[in-house]
Amino acid sequence: MNQARKITLIGTGLMGIPMSRNLMAAGYDLTVWNRTINRTTPLVNEGAKTAPTAAEAISSAQVIITMLSDGFATQALLDDKEFQSKLTAGMIWIDMSSAKPEHARAQSAQLAKFGVAHLDAPVSGGTKGAEAGTLAIMAGGDLVIFEDVCSVFDAMGHPVYVGPSGTGQLCKLANQTIVAVTISAVAEATLLAEKGGADPAALRAALKGGFADSVILQQHGERMSTGNFAPGGLSKFQVKDLDNTLAEAEALGLELPATQAVRDRFAHFCEEMDGADLDHSGLYLELKSRNDLI
Repeated sequence: MNQARKITLIGTGLMGIPMSRNLMAAGYDLTVWNRTINRTTPLVNEGAKTAPTAAEAISSAQVIITMLSDGFATQALLDDKEFQSKLTAGMIWIDMSSAKPEHARAQSAQLAKFGVAHLDAPVSGGTKGAEAGTLAIMAGGDLVIFEDVCSVFDAMGHPVYVGPSGTGQLCKLANQTIVAVTISAVAEATLLAEKGGADPAALRAALKGGFADSVILQQHGERMSTGNFAPGGLSKFQVKDLDNTLAEAEALGLELPATQAVRDRFAHFCEEMDGADLDHSGLYLELKSRNDLI
């Protein structure tokens, strides 16, 4: 794909800002837009363009990237008549938000009426992966379109084509299931080590390279033992993703008991412990609370 092709990224939150920076570093002509417009200021100061409205932001785009809170936010944008008026045949829309597979399929079908191609391409790796340009990118949709925008993906991480429309979001739900259950396991192991008198940092070092090692153990285990719950992956979004996972499982006639249990614990952390805007490693605080340690 020619790097002269113009890109508009909508949604400059915790993930969208570093993703935008990597696109600019790769040489792309980038326009950014966010509903809270001052969130685009750092990027504009670094060379990105912006516009007063989302519709104006995409008016000359060839590739649209959305990084929004969920499929409902993306749909609200797509349903805006002024926004629709700026959609032109030949555009490619890459939705990198985390949403339901059914949202991805419906939006792909809706965009096809405008001659706009669609990929659902959610990511994993958190803010650290976004900053480093090492995000895991799971892309669903037309393989030809995926291959056309691979260089765009390469600026942000490691893309893998996983199948037809909706399967990118399905793989993200699988990812979030693994993340949530593993955070729970790391929290329990960390608390066990601390309560028993072992050094959690030494535990992580001892397990490094073994079967129990993982990015979650090393990164989130450190957050837990140092009490650093500044948001990277928001707990409220973890609940949203697990709700989507369980809804998809129900539609497939499946029961996911570990996912359900962890979802309920995250919901308690968000709703009863004011943890919605804390990092999802904050599930450690929920564990300590149920053990009367805070």
